Amino acid sequence: MTEEAKTSEPQADPAVSVVGPNDGETIVLGTTRMRVLEDGSHTGHRLAIAESVLAPHTQGPPQHRHGRHDEGFYVLSGTVRFTVGDEDHDAAAGTLVMVPPGTPHTFANPTDQPAVMLSTFTPDLYVQYFRDLQEVLISGQPLTPQANIDTMSRYATQPATGLT
Repeated sequence: MTEEAKTSEPQADPAVSVVGPNDGETIVLGTTRMRVLEDGSHTGHRLAIAESVLAPHTQGPPQHRHGRHDEGFYVLSGTVRFTVGDEDHDAAAGTLVMVPPGTPHTFANPTDQPAVMLSTFTPDLYVQYFRDLQEVLISGQPLTPQANIDTMSRYATQPATGLT
């Protein structure tokens, strides 16, 4: 990845961005492997896109609410369980899940097969959250629910509390 692609500053003279099948920034978070396809640096920070592979029986983050960005998930293969409040939705390949700001949600792969999804973040605010989580793991600290919540709080995201 070029230094230009790593920066969070928009390009002065934007050009078409092409990310090949073996390109992009890789972020590994336990049993989840994320490939950042667009970190916002080519979209004026309006949009970020990532592909995530969730290993079988992968638990997602604690249920949470975003204060400043929409998050979209398009399931490419496998099945991903989305929990929205107290409702579960098993999303098979070809399913799109859009989560607006303020909506409590989480996701997991409860199956015996890997699941792959494409995620969008509008604006790009949340990509740095994943980078920060990876730094927690690289530093040798466990990725506990509290560490996850502490990191979320830096990106206008809070745990979803008071759910019945």
